[in-house]
Amino acid sequence: MQRKLIGMLTPSSNTVLEPYTSAMLQELAPDVTAHFQRFRVKEIALDAAALAQFDPTAQLEAAALLGDAHMDVIAWNGTSASWLGFERDRHLCAAIAETTGVPATSSVLALNEILARTGVERLGLVTPYLDEIQAEIIGHYHKAGVEVIAERHLNDRGNFSFSEYHEDILVDMVRDVARARPQAITILCTNLRGAGIVEALEKDIGIPIYDSVSVTVWKALIMANVDPARVRGWGGLFQDPRLTA
Repeated sequence: MQRKLIGMLTPSSNTVLEPYTSAMLQELAPDVTAHFQRFRVKEIALDAAALAQFDPTAQLEAAALLGDAHMDVIAWNGTSASWLGFERDRHLCAAIAETTGVPATSSVLALNEILARTGVERLGLVTPYLDEIQAEIIGHYHKAGVEVIAERHLNDRGNFSFSEYHEDILVDMVRDVARARPQAITILCTNLRGAGIVEALEKDIGIPIYDSVSVTVWKALIMANVDPARVRGWGGLFQDPRLTA
């Protein structure tokens, strides 16, 4: 098999997505490997300074550096479009592809594709974000025809601090949201340690859980023409026949 190279654009203060992504791909290496490039993101809020972090110029510069290593796909492994608007990532991915000649995706676009392909209209939402960020996310999903029927958030502006929440906290948050019986639950943030709790928790609560790091890996594999079902032990996402092609 010709090796597949997956590029990930990474917030500078994120310490979760790189180790989790590499762990998911461990059994596929050295045929499939992930490679990371950072740009500065230190907090998540709606003030001008925080919003300026997501100016596409920095992301495109980081993508160009990944392009030097001949990636097969480049993914923006972050969730900013969930509160800035989904169009932001559509435009960004088009610009990455134009700049690098490499197809591109993002965590939010991957999640939205999964929700569409599995027919999710009632969603549970777990995040670390501030109240106002959470409200923006819920509003964007409402406009897209997906109702957030239960949510929990940590009201933290992070971003580094998100990685310090113990998995047990996330388990409790997911269980709280699950009581409303949504069709699916998303752990929406690539700097929360959510991916590792999915497999066991899905079996316990009987609801699909879509973690942001996991959905990014899923979509990147598909775009690189790698069967996502080769990833085992990280939840039903990778084995769902509706999502394996």
